[in-house]
Amino acid sequence: MAVRNMDAGRKIKEQVLKEIPNAKIDVMQLDLSSMGSVRKFASDYNESGRPLNLLINNAGAIVRQFKLSQDNIELQFATNHLGHFLLTNLLLETMKKTARERNKEGRIINVSSEAHRFVFGEGICFDKINDESGYSMWFAYGKSKLANILHANELARRLKEEGVEITANSLHPGAIGTNILRVHRFIHVIASTLCKCVLKSVHQGAATQCYVALHPQVKGVSGEYFMDSNKAKASSRATDAELAKKLWDLSLSLTGQN
Repeated sequence: MAVRNMDAGRKIKEQVLKEIPNAKIDVMQLDLSSMGSVRKFASDYNESGRPLNLLINNAGAIVRQFKLSQDNIELQFATNHLGHFLLTNLLLETMKKTARERNKEGRIINVSSEAHRFVFGEGICFDKINDESGYSMWFAYGKSKLANILHANELARRLKEEGVEITANSLHPGAIGTNILRVHRFIHVIASTLCKCVLKSVHQGAATQCYVALHPQVKGVSGEYFMDSNKAKASSRATDAELAKKLWDLSLSLTGQN
């Protein structure tokens, strides 16, 4: 379990072990908003000798006011996209090795959102990633979720071209009653009230992630967008191959991998 808050992670581990005493769980610290943290986690994991079949990029943040990450990048874009991009690249050789040695397909899943449709103009203004004057909490979130899909699609293309038995897909988990909206108290209160009758529970929200990660019917499927455990149609911007390549190049530059 890769977690930002180690105390919370340990509590979850204890809860899981109560239900499944034979489970083997390691809790490791990972803050997706910090490239230093991502690099340390990936290094520790790669050096551990553990195999890696599944990678679910699930971190998400909604930031009410404009903030920069430790690496001086707008915080939502840094956490929701760049952290996942760097993490995936740093763990990819371990995934390839596992797929070869175990002769079993690896799967990478980016948790996006239907909010990827709520973006300005061309979707991602590459020269305005850190534009404080035009910052909007919701549009910044939508941009980062669009980036999740574009990242998965371009990664899927590259893996297929390389002939590697690893798939990459993205998904919308649904509107879920979690604490992601805690930064906006009024909306969080409304969401909490609606949770029991309208929003999905956490267990229901995890269903599509589990389906794409584990179900035999998804074997060999790559570069797709899922919703409610079925293939879905993403926006035209999300399926723009040139936009995906441009984002890939920018992400390499911002994470110091070019």
